[in-house]
Amino acid sequence: MVRAVVLLCAAVLGVGVISACGGGSTDTPGGADISSGSRHLNLVAYATPKPGFDVIIPAFRKTDAGRDIGFSQSYGASGDQSRKVARRVPADVVNFSVEPDVTRLVKEGVVDEDWKKQAPNNSIPFGSVVALVVRKGNPKNIHTWDDLLKPGVEVVTPNPGSSGSAKWNLLAPYAQKSKGGVDNKAGLAYLADLVRDHVRVQPKSGREATTTFEQGQGDVLISYENEAIMLKRNNATAPDNAKVDYIIPPQTFKIENPVAVVNTSDDVAGAKAFVSFLFTDEAQRLWAQQGFRPVVPSIVAETKALFPGNPEKIWTIKELGKVLGAGTAAQNDGKDLTGWKAVDAKLFGQKGAITKIYANGGKQ
Repeated sequence: MVRAVVLLCAAVLGVGVISACGGGSTDTPGGADISSGSRHLNLVAYATPKPGFDVIIPAFRKTDAGRDIGFSQSYGASGDQSRKVARRVPADVVNFSVEPDVTRLVKEGVVDEDWKKQAPNNSIPFGSVVALVVRKGNPKNIHTWDDLLKPGVEVVTPNPGSSGSAKWNLLAPYAQKSKGGVDNKAGLAYLADLVRDHVRVQPKSGREATTTFEQGQGDVLISYENEAIMLKRNNATAPDNAKVDYIIPPQTFKIENPVAVVNTSDDVAGAKAFVSFLFTDEAQRLWAQQGFRPVVPSIVAETKALFPGNPEKIWTIKELGKVLGAGTAAQNDGKDLTGWKAVDAKLFGQKGAITKIYANGGKQ
């Protein structure tokens, strides 16, 4: 087991991603030991939810099911993390930014085809919405997606080739400008302008994008609401030039971050127990306290005040996929593509329109 943990850490550090690996008592997020135990789980996740797991894991270890389970953690860009697990980096539970990063593991045979049915809410334990983070006082007067295209506005958002959060970030303005995919040309024209004239840096992950913004680059950070909440909480101790505000645009996008058990796990029962815990009332409250939107209806209502943004429209991957997948049945065994399959094929796949925009430096 020690060898597995060492290999995991080496793999993560070798590709230079943000990570937190532990094989001993030094793994102490929030001051709580999470690595000791006669059983062990490797959590491989995208970068953004680390603050959530740093409180979730110690809470799980206090339960009967988790009392003797130690954890190692690896965090990084969602696509990169998924590809590592596909190459058999040790993993027991995965949490990625987007569904296609789990689908990759289904194709590789390391996640069961019915993974969505193995936990509530299609195995999505928390979520968020796309937000705009600006400098304190909002000096560039940013309120809508159109404001990002003002002359001189520099935008920070990660690269969709490695980052799931980048996909969500781009889908929000695309959905508004395309009217939910109906006017694809208008949606892509907006993104081409944004990438060509306003996106100066392309970090690998959502968390790296946040760090880039914290270091003073850019006027606007497109990010998850939970990242925006975290940054604003830091205002109390941040220097004046690092203080921020954030805006939830009038139209934004619902972010859904799936979790799955890896079927090659040495402790499938422990992995399933951990995933089940993520949907308990206790864990849902902890997610909310860390800025992530819970999914259990009673906790959604209980924690509503923690999420003051009130957009007029929140687009979803389901409704966008329905439009973008219409008419694809002939090429897909008689059934139109839906959801992420449709969105990836149209926008983010190797031949996707947004992929081409990035490859061509903002040209369509």
